[in-house]
Amino acid sequence: MAGRIVVGVDGSEQSLKALAWAAAQAALTGDSLQAVIGWEYPASWATLMPGVPPEFDPEQLAKQILDESLEQALAPEVAAAVTRTVVGGNAAQALVDQAAGASLLVVGDRGHSGFKAAVLGSVSTNVAQHAPCPVVVVRGG
Repeated sequence: MAGRIVVGVDGSEQSLKALAWAAAQAALTGDSLQAVIGWEYPASWATLMPGVPPEFDPEQLAKQILDESLEQALAPEVAAAVTRTVVGGNAAQALVDQAAGASLLVVGDRGHSGFKAAVLGSVSTNVAQHAPCPVVVVRGG
């Protein structure tokens, strides 16, 4: 009986590696693949960007990043079979929530954050501690 593999995507090189790894694993196991991206306004949004254009749509931007990531990391026929999920809210929590009932959760070791020296990023650390299923952290290198 096939399961479901959830993979976190944020457009970073590490998330593209995680996406490719998850797709290869899904091909081996017969599991379906669900790519998830979370988005939220930063706490300091109003002070950093006081003149945000009214047409700016962070959810649409997240969807675009997800689509472009799938196109870049996977063959077209593989990308077409992936379930795409865009979630408003904290990325780590979105992944933990989406992983309910999944056979595996896959993330990159670091994504788009300011802490380049960290061994693991905050999202990968959080999901490794709280996911309801096994977690694979794909390391860059």
